[in-house]
Amino acid sequence: MIRALTRPPVVVLTLILFGSAVGFTAGLDAYKVHLHKEPINAPGNRQVSAVPAETESWIRVGSDEIMSAEIVEELGTKNYLSRTYREKNPADPDHPQVIGLHLAYYTGTIEMVPHVPERCFVAGGMLVGEDSVEVPLNLDTSGWLPDPSDGDVKTARTSNRYSDRPGMRVRLPRDAENISLYVTGFQGEHGGPLYAGYCFLANGGWVARAEGVRLLAFKLTDDYAYYMKVQCSSQTARSREEYVSSASSLLDELLPEIMRCVPDWTEVRRGTYPKDAGKHPA
Repeated sequence: MIRALTRPPVVVLTLILFGSAVGFTAGLDAYKVHLHKEPINAPGNRQVSAVPAETESWIRVGSDEIMSAEIVEELGTKNYLSRTYREKNPADPDHPQVIGLHLAYYTGTIEMVPHVPERCFVAGGMLVGEDSVEVPLNLDTSGWLPDPSDGDVKTARTSNRYSDRPGMRVRLPRDAENISLYVTGFQGEHGGPLYAGYCFLANGGWVARAEGVRLLAFKLTDDYAYYMKVQCSSQTARSREEYVSSASSLLDELLPEIMRCVPDWTEVRRGTYPKDAGKHPA
């Protein structure tokens, strides 16, 4: 066996493979390609549960859901929020809108397919009533301003009344004015419709489909990776349009606070965040 390894063809092949490996590594370094992703969290390790329980138009109903250890393990993160909001001043007092908000934050190397309604709800025995479609949110952008130091990003202010940082300007995801939810209509428990839609915030941007998370959050040139699932569900909406209107209203008022629970990607790209960015440049 030793003689076989010392034969000229084997030696040459070994040198070629070794040289290719060295060249591949050098090429990755030269083009700043990072195959391994470092975990990264929001400043102060702010958790998604810090999102306000009340906004100008919505208020929490009951307590936040505390999942069992088994469900948390299946979810794949301890940084989650499952909360129900009710409309404060409904147009129809006899039929206020209720939205279930679910946030789940992930960071580091992706090792699982994100849990999404059209997979999990169906696996749980629910029936699809309307096909899945990507629907744009109707966000109020009148108060948004271009970030003076990053022209690709807009900023929005937190609530003066319901935020622990009143009136703070927060950077939004790139192309935030076009955020869409991937919405599916299901047959609810009592025969009525149940609508669920989601998008993902990832590495300073957003995608509406689970399949797009890897492309956005795991770019070869980024050293860090995160993504957050933002999901809204409703059994009070009587149509997809009514559901999107309610989800848009809630997310419009919560978006700056949600963005406080993820890293500021402009600072990450500059190398000023996190503190060890010099060791792991983005």
